[in-house]
Amino acid sequence: MSIETTRQIADIPPITRDSDARTIALAAYRRLIELLRDLEPDDWYAPTACPGWDVSAMVGHLIGAAEAGASVRKNLRQQVWGMRHARRFGGNTLDAANQRQILDHAALSPDQRIAELERIAPRAVAGRLRMPGPIRRVHVPIDAGGSTAPGMPERLALGHLMDVVYTRDVWLHTIDIARATGRPYPPDADLDGRLVEDVVAEWAHRHQQPVLLTLTGPAGGRFQQGRDGGDLHLDAIELTLVLSGRADPDDAHIEVVADPDRTSDLLTTRVLF
Repeated sequence: MSIETTRQIADIPPITRDSDARTIALAAYRRLIELLRDLEPDDWYAPTACPGWDVSAMVGHLIGAAEAGASVRKNLRQQVWGMRHARRFGGNTLDAANQRQILDHAALSPDQRIAELERIAPRAVAGRLRMPGPIRRVHVPIDAGGSTAPGMPERLALGHLMDVVYTRDVWLHTIDIARATGRPYPPDADLDGRLVEDVVAEWAHRHQQPVLLTLTGPAGGRFQQGRDGGDLHLDAIELTLVLSGRADPDDAHIEVVADPDRTSDLLTTRVLF
């Protein structure tokens, strides 16, 4: 995407199962697996941006999340375990379920983890997108506390979780692993740019404020909602780190061109990954 052309945020098409959700999800898994194949044995013990998780634990979580997408039975098992043990994780059932995913795959070697991801990823995408329409419209609460950053939405539709949020999770964890191990992660417009613009659209819809946003890098672009609002410039990937709660807006490399008070408030509105 080009920063020479300003796109209206309202015109960004959402990622859905009726458009490109399958293509984007499979591409995100491919990018993850390619990165994991490039790791050295010691890289699997590198700490990541997610507290308490090294690369090995993060991949265990991703395998478990894929299993939940592929199998209703395994999904329910993880969710029930999460509800029973949420108190240990600040009342956050998702954090507890994630821990169950890590424990379930703790004995796997790096090669076995990669092989399991290769096996389960297509099934996970197919299973997620098969969810029936009436269930997809159900909204579920998101637990506060634990690893949930302030400013996150309080509820989400199951269809949005299946089409978009699970894919964002795979994608951003791939970036987490690249950063943790010092591996390059060159963004591209087809995968990274599409996910970034979808994040921008959801973020702008949530805060409903006028903003002019210039995102640099191959995944970037120039986006506008309304007029005479905040004007900020930053790297496209760095925006996702801020909106996911991984980076504090005050620590990010953000150039605020206009209306700094309003712009800083916008960055406390976060998006689920």
